[in-house]
Amino acid sequence: MFKAPPPEWKKFVEKLSLKLSGGRHVQGILWGSDPFMNLVIDECVEMATSGQQNTGVVVIRGNSIIMLEALEPV
Repeated sequence: MFKAPPPEWKKFVEKLSLKLSGGRHVQGILWGSDPFMNLVIDECVEMATSGQQNTGVVVIRGNSIIMLEALEPV
């Protein structure tokens, strides 16, 4: 069985903006990922309607990501 290598996001992008299912929007610095596109984000900030909320380090499941945008390319 062929196993694909994990995506190497860190070569191309550092700071990300993510639109998630459920209407959430977060920004942060990419730490790592896996083949399922689960992402580890540091200095994560949720852009809520009531204002920004700092949440620190978070793991975001790949199946909840609707849109991914690079804010600062490497």
